[in-house]
Amino acid sequence: MSRTNRLLELMQILRRHRYPVTGAALAAELNVSLRSLYRDIATLQQNGASIDGAPGLGYVLRPGFVLPPLMLTEDEIEALVLGSRWVAGRADARLAAAARDALAKIGAVLPPELRDVASDSALLVGPGEPLIGGEIDLAALRLAIRAERKLCIGYRDLRGAASERTVWPLALGFFDNARVLVAWCELRGDFRHFRADRIASLSVSEERYPGRRPALIRAWQEANGIARQD
Repeated sequence: MSRTNRLLELMQILRRHRYPVTGAALAAELNVSLRSLYRDIATLQQNGASIDGAPGLGYVLRPGFVLPPLMLTEDEIEALVLGSRWVAGRADARLAAAARDALAKIGAVLPPELRDVASDSALLVGPGEPLIGGEIDLAALRLAIRAERKLCIGYRDLRGAASERTVWPLALGFFDNARVLVAWCELRGDFRHFRADRIASLSVSEERYPGRRPALIRAWQEANGIARQD
């Protein structure tokens, strides 16, 4: 691997991690010495990369640093195209429109030699199971998750029994034919999963729930034996 490619790979590794990564871990992943890793970090910092940290403490890339489009590989472009096509066909209308817009923006800024990779990608999304309809607006649910607002929902369980719940929305899982809300349920005092198509009513509270969503998601992952995805 050339040093230029190694620097790009180092940037990609840092972008994947939300928390500081030790120099030893980075050096091992790149298969270089710790001294070479420190030189690469210094080079990136000198060229404008906002990398915080120091030897022995770990490194983290500050949010907001954007790699030029030229840095995208053909595999990365195809991954973005495939993911955008899936979202466009299997998500709610607002998210689907956002996926199509994002794909158009990516194509517009790619250099000419890579533009055809995006527009002519042979990776297609096949038809899935029919989506089970629901009565709520998933866009409103996603906004409540971002804002960390409590939700008051009317819910019907598998047997059709109705209940009123106050929940703390944490995440929305997209499965082939269903959408599942991950939340802390005040009624049960525990994490619960709610099928979006069984939520009959939804009201967003002005009250923020206690704690921060990333910490609550980590607690949910630990409680369910789910590996953390950085």
